[in-house]
Amino acid sequence: MKILITTDWYAPVINGVVTSVLNLKEELQRMGHEVRIATLSESGWPRREGDVYYMRSMPAGKIYPGARAACIPGCGYAKELLDWKPDLIHSQCEFSSFLIAGKIASKLEIPIVHTYHTVYEDYTHYFCPVKPWGRQAAALFSRLILDKTERVIAPTDKVKRLLEGYGVTRPIDVIPTGIRTREFLPESWQQVHMERSEIRKRFGIGKDQTVLLSLGRLAREKNLEEVITSFGQMHRRDMELLIVGDGPYRKELEELASKQDGHERIHFAGMVSPQEVPAWYHAGDLFVCASNSETQGITYLEALSSGLPVICRKDLCVEGIVRDRENGYRYETPKELQDYCLLLADDGVMRNLMSAEAVRTGLEYDAKRFGEKVMEVYQRAMETFGRDYALEQTKEYAG
Repeated sequence: MKILITTDWYAPVINGVVTSVLNLKEELQRMGHEVRIATLSESGWPRREGDVYYMRSMPAGKIYPGARAACIPGCGYAKELLDWKPDLIHSQCEFSSFLIAGKIASKLEIPIVHTYHTVYEDYTHYFCPVKPWGRQAAALFSRLILDKTERVIAPTDKVKRLLEGYGVTRPIDVIPTGIRTREFLPESWQQVHMERSEIRKRFGIGKDQTVLLSLGRLAREKNLEEVITSFGQMHRRDMELLIVGDGPYRKELEELASKQDGHERIHFAGMVSPQEVPAWYHAGDLFVCASNSETQGITYLEALSSGLPVICRKDLCVEGIVRDRENGYRYETPKELQDYCLLLADDGVMRNLMSAEAVRTGLEYDAKRFGEKVMEVYQRAMETFGRDYALEQTKEYAG
């Protein structure tokens, strides 16, 4: 099968959408399918790199920091993709790249399967200060876009319920995003020790210190200030907070951190390459996250696969993933966040047991299983167009 994936975000950008697309592309190709990517050029100028088409674009930072918009009249590669004649389009974003998907799907009369990654009502503060209006706009926008698709993939039940509440009528399949668990599983304790030592030495962190790790985009909707202020209120000299990532809210977070008790033990590592990410997980002891804006929680799965117990905000997106008293805790108040951090910092036996269970949880979300489930959705979408691509052939490639 020829599959075109459209996305506003792609490498070298690092975020949940990009991680999901990269993993899906790898799995689909492993199963023997042809896959091409249509995305937006981060430089603005169009180019092609192998099977990835970077379309001409322009900055759209007023909508969201770092966002870009496609220059549709100048999408010179659209004809090349039309001549390639994909069988199906899997769109990953609702803005510029979706316009490209719609144009190609309409001309070739092929189905669009869409993955809904983002809860936009959690992001409307960037362009709409009144939350109820923002939610209504997000609902209307989502219905208009998804009505042009054949089927919708939701990463969690949380997203499916949200879309149903918006009045979306398209079939919705829940498929948790898979990760390459083999990249996060430590190959040996010697490897982990070396990675921990190197990173901790860089920030002057002692080997006996308990490191709380936060990894992800530094944006307002991630609620990282709750983690920073809670850390300051714990007054523990044997704990360090390591914040990995970058984003539009970094300056404000650094200013907040500078006012905390123990501010010298709060470290901002900045952006790291995808290849380095597993090592940073291995440098930590506990993974902490205060976000309620997640739709799939890829970083939770990466942390669990790395053997880190997760302490996160109670949210529908982590139901069945973060399991209280088994591989971490879900908290509802900053006081609970502090209590759980202190509990696991002081009880090494419990932390080790949770670490082992965390690894087992991560293995449940391997990318191979993810790719196979997505192919089943493709099959159902193709059938509605009177086309049948036998899944048995796909399974033969999966081996």
